[in-house]
This record gives sequence, structure tokens and C-alpha cells, in this order.
Amino acid sequence: MKAKAGILVLLAFLVFGCSKKDQGLKPGSGFIQVTGGKVWYKIVGSGTETPLLVLHGGPGAPHYYLNPLAGVARDRPVIFYDQLGCGRSDKPQDTTLWTIPGYVQRLGEIRKDLGLSQVILYGHSWGTILGAEYMYTKPKGVKGLVLASPALSIPLWQQDADSLIKTLPDSLQKAIHENEAAGTTDSPAYQQAMQVYYSMYLMRSDDPEAQADLDSTMSQMGQVVYEYMEGPSEFTLSGTLKDYDSTEKLHEITIPTLFTVGDHDEAGLSTVKYYQSLVPNSKLVVFKNAGHLTMQDDPQETVKVLRAFCDSVDTSQQM
Repeated sequence: MKAKAGILVLLAFLVFGCSKKDQGLKPGSGFIQVTGGKVWYKIVGSGTETPLLVLHGGPGAPHYYLNPLAGVARDRPVIFYDQLGCGRSDKPQDTTLWTIPGYVQRLGEIRKDLGLSQVILYGHSWGTILGAEYMYTKPKGVKGLVLASPALSIPLWQQDADSLIKTLPDSLQKAIHENEAAGTTDSPAYQQAMQVYYSMYLMRSDDPEAQADLDSTMSQMGQVVYEYMEGPSEFTLSGTLKDYDSTEKLHEITIPTLFTVGDHDEAGLSTVKYYQSLVPNSKLVVFKNAGHLTMQDDPQETVKVLRAFCDSVDTSQQM
């Protein structure tokens, strides 16, 4: 009987082949079938430390703006992916797919396909909602969590945005309020005000590489997903996420957690400090002269801080 069982195991191995986990994570890109379609992923680096899985923002802002995080790949694989509905991934038009539970489910499917039994998660902006909600499902093997420029309460995000709008020239404030009231957020005046706001609080860098990454993100933006879940801009939250608030559940996150924020971030510093106070075993790092895209405004310091956090997580797990 034992011999027959051994033969069956061998046959199953030959038929089904090795999983990605069996093969190990190797640099490269490909597609993963998830609920609703195929998502594109890219693995950078092949170190032996715990892989870092990156959750981009938006919803619908593909991975390109996060390219500087590849600097962490010296010691560990870094995995980028474009969430369903944007970038190089499939873009189905079924709005029933654009839900928090749906994105959480697909994150689990991606981990399973890549064989990520142990992982550190990095979420940025909307990606912090995705990361936090994933943690509330009590997944196994997540060793650490980064919540970068978090949006863990949309009402608080809107309050911060309202305060930042008041720092704009009166003419731009007027353009924002009048066009939102009229439902003409595609007007040139509104778009101009939005660009000024973004240059102050989204990304402050004028470095050509940073601009190229942002241009790639915007050109492959999942606009349908973004407007359905978020709204017409970063400072007007009218989509399905508008009432989202995770503050009462943040205490459930008990793994080592790093909060990061720019001192000119769309995510208000006092708000992020509040989030951090609710998460045990967490710390906060503030990047100077940085907007929401801290990894573009201060890439060297971002990589340094992120690498140190990941190393500390691995070291603590080994002790």
C-alpha cells in the first residue's frame, strides 16, 4: 500500500508539475488568473529574505509610480502587480468586481499562485485599505505591514483635503467648488486646479524619472474603477468608498507595522499619527518635503526606511 501511495504522489507531481513556490521566486513578469480576469505581475530581485508584496493606490493607479521601491530588492524579491481594472491587467466593465471584498479575495489568490507562504505587505494610499482589510481576515504568514500615506478613514481624508484646498488661490478654490456643484469636473478650469493641487500635495518632484513614472501611471489609469470607487479627483470622494472608516478595527492589526507619510502629504500628518496610535506594535516615519508619492519625492530615504523595517521584521522573526 505504501509503495502504491508513493507512485500516486509521483504521478501527481509529474501531471501537475511544480508550483511557483516549489520553483522559487525568480525575476520576471507574467499573468495570474484571479476572480474576474487576469492580473499582471512583476518580480524584481531574488534575495533570500521575506518577499515584499506591493499594493498600489487608486483604486486604479497601476504600479509604475512605485518603481523606486525596486531598490529594496537587494536582499529580497519585490513583487509588483496591477490590480484588476488597470495597467497591464484585464479591464472588465463589471462594477460588481469593484468592491473591497473582491480586491481582498484577489490578493489572497495572488499570494496562493505565487506561493507566498511568508510575506511582508506594502500598501500605499488605497493600498492601505486593501492591506488592512486583508489583515482583518487573519491571513497566515504576513510577517510585517507597511501603511504608506494611509487612507484608512475616507471622512478624515476628506477633511484633510478640504483643509488643503483652502491653501490654493481663491480662483482655483472657486473653480473647484463651482464645477463640482455643476457636475463639470472635466472642465479645463477644474482640471487646472486639480493639477496645481497635485503639484503641491501629490508629487512635488520635477525629476524626469519621477515624471515618467507618474505619466505611465496616469496613461494606464483604471479611470472607470477610480471614479466608481473614489470619485473625480483626490480631493472629492464621492464614490463607493466615501463612507469607509477602519479606525475602530485598526487595533486588530498586531504584527509589526510601519506608517509613513510626507510632510506635504494628502494624508494629513495629524490623521496618520492618529491611525498609528490605534495600532499596537507600530511606528511612524515622516519624510521631509514630500507629498503623497513619498517614494518619488524622496526615493533614497524611502528605500532606506523600508529596507530597515523589512530587515527588522526578518530579524525579530528569527529570534
